Amino acid sequence: MKLYSYFRSSAAYRVRIALNLKGLDYEYAPVHLLRDGGQQLKPEYRALNPDGIVPTLVDGDEVLNQSLAIIEYLEETHPEPPLLPRAPTDRAFVRAIALQVACEIHPLDNLRVLKYLKHQVKTPEDVKDAWYAHWVEMGFTSLEKRLAGDPRVGALCFGDTPTVADLCLVPQVFNARRFKIDMSRFPTLERIADHADQIDAFQRAAPAQQPDAE
Repeated sequence: MKLYSYFRSSAAYRVRIALNLKGLDYEYAPVHLLRDGGQQLKPEYRALNPDGIVPTLVDGDEVLNQSLAIIEYLEETHPEPPLLPRAPTDRAFVRAIALQVACEIHPLDNLRVLKYLKHQVKTPEDVKDAWYAHWVEMGFTSLEKRLAGDPRVGALCFGDTPTVADLCLVPQVFNARRFKIDMSRFPTLERIADHADQIDAFQRAAPAQQPDAE
C-alpha cells in the first residue's frame, strides 16, 4: 500500500490511524499542500486524485480517495480489529460522530477554504481566525453535548476501543489546539482525545511523527 499524505491533513491523519490500528504496512508519499503552489494541484497527482486533495491510498491496482471511503475499504478488506461496533444502532451512533466532524466541521475550516478567504476574499487574518473558531466551536458544542450525555461513551467515543469516531475526532482536536481553541469548554472531547493520544497507533499517526513534518 502507498498513502499519499500531508502531515497536517486531518483527513490523511484519520487514514494513518486506521492503517496503524489494522497493523498494515504502507509507503508514505508526502504531498505538500503549500509548497510549489500546492503539490496536490500538480497534473501527476491529479491523475490519481482529480479533486487535488489528500489522502489517496493505492492498494495494488486500486486507487482510493476520500478518507472515510478509504477507512470503510480498510474495514471491509481487513476486518480485524473492527473500527465499527456490531449493533446497527451503535454503528449509526459512531458514524454520526465521524460524519459530524468530517462533513459538518472540517469542510468549513480546511486549508482550501482558509486559503480562499485569505487570498481571494482578502479576509484579514483576525477575521479568518474568527471564522475558523466559530465553526469549530459550534460543532464542538453540539458534539460535547452528544458525547457527555450518552452512556455508550467510555474512555473513547464508543466504549474503550477505538472506532471511526475517534479517528475523526482526534485530528480535529489536534487542529483546534493548533489554532488555539479553548478546549476547556469541551471536557469530554478533550478527555477522549487525550486518552487516544496515549495509544500507540494514534501516536505513530500524529503529524509530528510523519516524515514530512516541519
